[in-house]
Amino acid sequence: MKNINPPGLFDDQFLLETLTKLGDPLQKLSQYIDWNVFKPTLDRAFQDESRASSKGGRPPFDKLMLFRAMIIQSLYNLSDDQLEYQILDRTSFKRFLGLKKSDKVPDSKTFWLFREQLIARDVIMGLFNTFNETLDAAGVFAHEGKMVDASFVEAPRQRNTREENKHIKETGTAPKEWDIQPHKKRQKDTDARWTMKNGTTFYGYKNHVKSDVKTKLIEEYEVTDASVHDSQTIENLLTEKDEGQHVYADSAYTGQEQELVYEKKKIVNMINEKGYRNKPLTEEQKASNKEKSKTRARVEHIFGFVENSMNGSIVRTIGIARAKAKIGMMNLTYNIFRCVQLKIEVSMG
Repeated sequence: MKNINPPGLFDDQFLLETLTKLGDPLQKLSQYIDWNVFKPTLDRAFQDESRASSKGGRPPFDKLMLFRAMIIQSLYNLSDDQLEYQILDRTSFKRFLGLKKSDKVPDSKTFWLFREQLIARDVIMGLFNTFNETLDAAGVFAHEGKMVDASFVEAPRQRNTREENKHIKETGTAPKEWDIQPHKKRQKDTDARWTMKNGTTFYGYKNHVKSDVKTKLIEEYEVTDASVHDSQTIENLLTEKDEGQHVYADSAYTGQEQELVYEKKKIVNMINEKGYRNKPLTEEQKASNKEKSKTRARVEHIFGFVENSMNGSIVRTIGIARAKAKIGMMNLTYNIFRCVQLKIEVSMG
């Protein structure tokens, strides 16, 4: 039998250097992102736990490290079990988290509990806002126009009867018959909804975003079930900072109610016009839409990155609270990677 040579003293160092040369994306995050900006938000959220741990017992895992693990999970769209396995298996993941080979790796239950705590303490939107405020203070956001759009985030499809779906849609609650099957009830999502677009059926949620035209960074987002029309969230997405800004969106955001919102928010309406049965678009309107779409289409970069670089916009959780957490982390992860890309572009001149 062949003898297997023991690892050399510098093998790990050479491996990490090779990973860096090959373009380890997580190493770029370590290089360009100041992760300490998230620490005050996490410390405030878990200050009760910090006081309890100071009285003795096994010290909990570092919250900033767990948060960075959530970024890995979001980037590669991993389940909790897969996240645990991949951290154990991959040198690049350990390096990003600051873990040595001999360090204990959090298990899947620890990741699940941490995310549940983030949800219960309403921390994820705070982390998203903290990062954006840091970027804004540094002058990263250009504020030279906004883009608004929405994307479906699919959830596991439910095998309900027509009557069960009707009851859920009308009442927003689970049928009483499910009470005698608690295991079944726990696996049922009564918040997600069915909808159809361009002949394709979707089930799940929607990620509504407002982004900066020049940088393509997400400034605001809102999560709803998939049946909510894109335009219904526009008033919440637009803020006082948008006053006087050009706002671009497709024709789904047109309508009398929306026009009142745009007037109230004092934005410059650059939204594509819509043709109607007895009032088709004029050639002038078509040309105007085409010109506006050159800018509006930049928002597709966001959803393209999610689909192609983050393995798709899918949630495996149950309920809108958890969906909001997963989608919020997805948006934050996108912004972090977009920020790195912008910094690299600046450094390259």
